[in-house]
Amino acid sequence: QVQLVESGGGLVQAGDSLRLSCAASESIFNYNVMGWYRQAPGNERELVATITNNGRTNYADSVKGRFTISRDNAKSTVYLQMNSLKPEDTAVYYCYSKAYWAQEYWGQGTQVTVSS
Repeated sequence: QVQLVESGGGLVQAGDSLRLSCAASESIFNYNVMGWYRQAPGNERELVATITNNGRTNYADSVKGRFTISRDNAKSTVYLQMNSLKPEDTAVYYCYSKAYWAQEYWGQGTQVTVSS
C-alpha cells in the first residue's frame, strides 16, 4: 500500500505562509483524489482541500482564497500552499489519497501552529 509522508509544518505567526508537502512512496497516478485534511484538538477531522487527477479542486469555505492545493504526479507529491494563516488554522494536517478502486490512505500528519 502507498505510504504518505507529510512535511513542512511548523510554528508561524498570523499572516505568515507555509507550504506543506506530501510525498508518496509510489506513483500517485493511480490515486484519483489527493488531498489534505486537518484536525484541531477536540475537533473532528475536517476537509481542507482535494485535487483530482484532472486538476479539479475542492476547498473548505474557511480556506478558500488563502490555500492552494497542487499535485505533481511526476514527483508523486501533493502540496498545500497556505497563505494569510490564522490562529484557527492551527491543527494537525493529514495527507489523504483515494485510489480509483476506492481504497483510502492517510499520512501520519504534520503539526501547524499559528500564533496570534
